[in-house]
Amino acid sequence: MAKVTLLGEHLASAGTEFVYGGESTACEGCPYRNQCLNLTEGRRYRVTETRDSGTLECAVHATGVTAVEVEPASVLANVASNAAYAGSKAKLEGPCPYTECPSHDLCEPAGADFDTEYQIAEVVGEPPHDHCMLDRELTLIEFAPESE
Repeated sequence: MAKVTLLGEHLASAGTEFVYGGESTACEGCPYRNQCLNLTEGRRYRVTETRDSGTLECAVHATGVTAVEVEPASVLANVASNAAYAGSKAKLEGPCPYTECPSHDLCEPAGADFDTEYQIAEVVGEPPHDHCMLDRELTLIEFAPESE
C-alpha cells in the first residue's frame, strides 16, 4: 500500500528507489517534519507516483521537497545457495571485505540487515561474480518487500 511522504526534488520521479535514512539534525524545528519523517529507517522504498503539490523549502535537500507516493521495495541480494528457495526465509551471509567484487552490493545490499531473516520472493539465478573470494556458495534472489 502506498504512503504519501515528502522527498527531495532530485529523487521525486516514479520508479526511483531509495533507502530511508531517518531524521537529520537539520530537520529540527521544520514545520513539515510529520509529513517527511513518516517512513521506516533503513527500509528500501520505490516512488510510485509524484503529486502535483509544488516544492517546499528544505534544510536537507538543496532543491527542496515535494509530495510523492512510495511503497516498500524488494531487495536483490546474494544468499547461501542451500537457503535459496522462493517462499522460504533467508539471511544475508555477512560482511565481505572485497569491495571490488561485482557481487559486493548484493552481498551487502542497502535496505537489508545481516541479522534479519527476509522472505524470498524469487530466485533470480547466478550472482554476477565468477568466484566468491570467501568461498561462499551463493545464489542471487529477490527479498520480498517488507510490509509497513
